[in-house]
Amino acid sequence: MEIKVKAYAKINLLLDIVAKRNDGYHDLFMIMQSIGLYDTVTVTQNKSKKISITCNIDDIPLDESNIAHKAAAAFFKSTKIKNSGINIDIQKRIPHAAGLAGGSADGAGVLVALNKLFDAKLSDDELCAIGVKIGADVPFCIKGGTLLAQGIGDVLNKVKPLRRCYILIAKPDCSVNTGYAYKQFDECGKVHTPDKFGMLCAMQGRDLADIAGRMENVFEQFILVENKVEIKNIMRENGALGVCMSGSGPTVFAIYDDKSKAEKTAKELKPFAKDIAVTTPVSKGCKIIGE
Repeated sequence: MEIKVKAYAKINLLLDIVAKRNDGYHDLFMIMQSIGLYDTVTVTQNKSKKISITCNIDDIPLDESNIAHKAAAAFFKSTKIKNSGINIDIQKRIPHAAGLAGGSADGAGVLVALNKLFDAKLSDDELCAIGVKIGADVPFCIKGGTLLAQGIGDVLNKVKPLRRCYILIAKPDCSVNTGYAYKQFDECGKVHTPDKFGMLCAMQGRDLADIAGRMENVFEQFILVENKVEIKNIMRENGALGVCMSGSGPTVFAIYDDKSKAEKTAKELKPFAKDIAVTTPVSKGCKIIGE
């Protein structure tokens, strides 16, 4: 038996680091949005008594360091279900190390698939309690949609969904280590605090232009990303309602109310970005598509 899941990427409409915690993590304030770009995670039962991983991308680890493997191990440990053997196949479309939670989405997809495969009947909250142990973004990637995330990213509350729009993502040919990004915050601090209340009011009003105009990511104050200035300028010149970096980078995204403008911009960005896609908001983090 096998279960196939679409595991959706995310963007940060707003990201603020509130403080460093005593446990080494950071308290965050993020408004996160699931987008239609997804990895396909297929979990298949076998008789190997092991957790194995296959992937269509060469530079993805296939051992215990992969968050998908960690998710499976955590599921079996938490539920006390005996693992007779599973294979996790990941077909990646979400750019790797991009600030789009691709790894966390895969981990979430594994938890959702295993819950169905073994008929564990765990609620989303129970899956999130397992997921947060393996990655701070995993709970969001399980629930998805449009959410306010606080704490280390594990305290989730609904906000009004983003209106229909077109989201252009562009990842330059570079990566940003998340640990390094947080270290830069610890050493440099921030010079400006995003307007969290203003953004919450904009989300409540569902004014797309107001939301897009208030997007801000505190990491942009101390993380340098190759070609980011050029990418943002091209996006704005082509009618973007707002532009921002997602996560710790390097992916930059723009919100458009017109699909043709987003697609035109995508063509112009090819000299400056390795991975480019035009997508839309989605209302969930994972979707079972086959069993």
